[in-house]
Amino acid sequence: MAQLLVFSFENFFKNFKKESKILSEETITLIESHLEDKNLQGALSEISHALSNIDKAPLNIAVTGETGTGKSSFINALRGVRDEEEGAAPTGVVETTMKRTPYPHPKLPNVTIWDLPGIGSTTFPPQNYLTEMKFGEYDFFIIISATRFKEIDAHLAKTIEKMNTKFYFVRTKIDQDVSNEQRSKPRSFNRDSVLKKIRDDCSGHLQKALSSQPPVFLVSNFDVSDFDFPKLETTLLRELPSHKRHLFMMSLHSVTETAIARKRDFLRQKIWLEALKAGLWATIPLGGLVRNKMQKLEETLTLYRSYFGLDEASLENIAKDFNVSVNEIKAHLRSLQLFTKNNDMSFKEKLLKYIEYISCVTGGPLASGLYFRKTYYWQSLFIDTVASDAKSLLNKEEFLSEKPGSCLSDLPEYWETGMEL
Repeated sequence: MAQLLVFSFENFFKNFKKESKILSEETITLIESHLEDKNLQGALSEISHALSNIDKAPLNIAVTGETGTGKSSFINALRGVRDEEEGAAPTGVVETTMKRTPYPHPKLPNVTIWDLPGIGSTTFPPQNYLTEMKFGEYDFFIIISATRFKEIDAHLAKTIEKMNTKFYFVRTKIDQDVSNEQRSKPRSFNRDSVLKKIRDDCSGHLQKALSSQPPVFLVSNFDVSDFDFPKLETTLLRELPSHKRHLFMMSLHSVTETAIARKRDFLRQKIWLEALKAGLWATIPLGGLVRNKMQKLEETLTLYRSYFGLDEASLENIAKDFNVSVNEIKAHLRSLQLFTKNNDMSFKEKLLKYIEYISCVTGGPLASGLYFRKTYYWQSLFIDTVASDAKSLLNKEEFLSEKPGSCLSDLPEYWETGMEL
């Protein structure tokens, strides 16, 4: 049993790239060591600790830049909030505050994006800026510009660099620059050449102040699937501590197939750990019985829908964009029909349910296998179904052309394997 768990654990996590892993290599090695030594209690403790860190870790992102650079729109884009929505960072206004302003993520309370006044907007000298802005509280800094990075911003980056904290340069309003160039030079216009020119100009100014040459990310706040926004997300994921990657990924928009697939991969790792935890609990007599009572399937599904932008508020925005009713959108969503499937159990399912009940009382390898299987397959069903919904919503015409009511026909294996809880 222990050897099988070690083999499964090693093979599962080696399939994910560094920027997609929610466990550090040290944690993975430690769990493997406990499993190899048949120290199931040690493995259970380490997995529980890792899951707790993933769920409870705070993520604080500092965004600074002068007025007019698109800083507020960038903050709203990171939070998945439209500029005119309640709770959005105000745009198009003159910056008057000298204090940092927190903007909590609307769906993830542990994620906060801090709006810091541009260093040139303050009255205190650059060397005091980080102290006043409570430098030590942020996981990383993002410095925003809309034309070129000013010398004072480059000096700020140099100070941050000395303190060994990550920072990233973001050049916003790239869509406007490209559009203006195309209108003014329609015959000679070349998008790649325009982007290279802007990137080289930014890099040149940065290199004058810094010992290194950090990358510059060219973004549009109104189209986060274009330009360097996806590249920025990948970079942040790769360089964040492993236990904070999951939280950051869940906070991002599901606006491309790549982003949806990556979010699904993050969640698959988490549910695999949760399934392994459930299986290890079930080795203890009555452990599985306790775990069974703690399962809240509908809450789990609702949480996953929120992660993929399928919560009620998001569906209302989508319906407005598609110019249809919310009910018409809902009629096409697979994830909203999962609990309407016929719940009558076959004899095989009743037998498995009875065996599971007996096993959870006695504990042991059989109970472990049953609870791992149940937890993993049910939540896999949820993730794959919700991800499929999110992907289908990327194309309005294809989504609305699908016939409602036939959406669960390609998912029978989950219902066969998952059983009723």
